[in-house]
Amino acid sequence: MGPDQQPGVSVQPLSGKGCSADFSGSGVRLPDANRSSFTMAERVYIETSVVSYPTARASRDVIVAGHQQTTHDWWDGQRLRYELCHSQLVVREAGDGDRDAAGERLAVLQPMTKLEISEAALFLAEELVRAGALPKKAENDALHIAIAAVNRIPDLLTWNCKHMANAHMRTKIELTCKAMGLTAPIVCTPEEMMDIEL
Repeated sequence: MGPDQQPGVSVQPLSGKGCSADFSGSGVRLPDANRSSFTMAERVYIETSVVSYPTARASRDVIVAGHQQTTHDWWDGQRLRYELCHSQLVVREAGDGDRDAAGERLAVLQPMTKLEISEAALFLAEELVRAGALPKKAENDALHIAIAAVNRIPDLLTWNCKHMANAHMRTKIELTCKAMGLTAPIVCTPEEMMDIEL
């Protein structure tokens, strides 16, 4: 289903605490905000680029090497403060490429909470592309954001600064999610999510 195949679909915002939203005409429903799988720890959606850095060989590129070190620092010092989440899309992307490297990435994902790619997430991803929040070639990036938003994940961690952690796209992403009764996740890099020692 392409991003322009849902003409005239009206979206009803969430109408109250703990309710589910019905995307009028689509039969798509959001997960209930009070479902028992929610925990007290703040949840973070881990996008594929973040998983790639802790398992990759040290890069000779200065910028990439810096990202690798920052990711290691966040992984060692911050990750236990959160409930880490991913999705089947992350599993699919992490499983691509060299077999041994893919195996290491998938092992990193194993302990995390895996989120469903629901109809609501697919619908929102299409809306993000349709609204111009992300380009059509970045459909998977839109889906990462949509999965996090639909599951009410506050933060999405990524090193994808072209289409995701990009201030120029943030407003359209937030407005598109808001129009559907959802709050967009805060999309940031591990460097931005480091605690500051005062």
